[in-house]
Amino acid sequence: MNLVLLQTWLDNASFAVLFITMLIYWGGAAFPQLRFLPTLGTAGMAIANLCIATLLGARWLEAGYFPISNLYESLFFLAWGMTTIHLIAESSSRSRLVGVVTAPVAMGITAFAALTLPSQMQYAEPLVPALKSNWLMMHVSVMMLSYAALIVGSLLAIAFLIVSGGKNIELHGSSVGTGGYRNDGYRLHRAKDLVTQLQPVTFDQSAISQAIENNGNGQTAVLNMVTTTPIQNPSRSLAGANAQSNIQNSEPLSPQRLSLAETLDNISYRIIGLGFPLLTIGIIAGAVWANEAWGSYWSWDPKETWALITWLVFAAYLHARITRGWQGRRPAILAATGFVVVWVCYLGVNLLGKGLHSYGWFF
Repeated sequence: MNLVLLQTWLDNASFAVLFITMLIYWGGAAFPQLRFLPTLGTAGMAIANLCIATLLGARWLEAGYFPISNLYESLFFLAWGMTTIHLIAESSSRSRLVGVVTAPVAMGITAFAALTLPSQMQYAEPLVPALKSNWLMMHVSVMMLSYAALIVGSLLAIAFLIVSGGKNIELHGSSVGTGGYRNDGYRLHRAKDLVTQLQPVTFDQSAISQAIENNGNGQTAVLNMVTTTPIQNPSRSLAGANAQSNIQNSEPLSPQRLSLAETLDNISYRIIGLGFPLLTIGIIAGAVWANEAWGSYWSWDPKETWALITWLVFAAYLHARITRGWQGRRPAILAATGFVVVWVCYLGVNLLGKGLHSYGWFF
């Protein structure tokens, strides 16, 4: 079997396996009493991951360069990254519900690459001079892995919004932020559970000295002299009142849905936290490569502009969670926005826009 025939067989096999895996995950969600289905789903994702990795390896052997230079290769690399991130998220969270949202998207990506792209775009071709660089593997592979992680994290945030019904629910998971008032002595612990400042202890030194002179054993008198002075700050009191108001206005969910929402929120936060540093490294590597190839670190190419927008969206997400203490609905909406931005950056600009990164399929 030659490499071209092997690649054709593997891309169709990847699509078929992911399609069956999607049905298995959906069946497991619809019939939770069938506990063997999630295990089959995990096995299916692992098999699909192996098929795609073998496809990319065969492509590498055939073309002689890292297989990520055209749309067909990058789509399968993205699908491989998503299945890899899926397996990491599933094993770390011990939740089989991740595949309910990741499997259909991974399946759709492989279907688009194997069944929709024109045949001439699926063949390996010699690299153009600008791509003959070691930065090809460094920049593009890291960017694609960051896209995969951010897409998976955003999908889980969208799933959180669906499970919670868009309500402002109270969460108690480990992903709830501890920021927002840290520098002022406040700390947000569980779903905006406000802990007030410790009251500083003050002493009246002159009264203590007088008590010791008048009483040989001044212990009792000294203790009576100890006072506490509460710290008054209207803005902080208002913040505490707003936090308590948000809790009172939240609508409760059933214990099962609340537990599922907390799991989705937690995994989404951690996966996006993995994808954002990869995106940062990829953008920096791309700037260095652009300087070597075109003599400029940044040229405001449409791809570069949308990569910056993507970075800003997810930087705002992490800032809101880590520093401001956001959790639940608001950061999930921000991550859902990031899902759209990632796809515009990766696919929309490449297919519809004109620039140094355009594949030029539609125009």
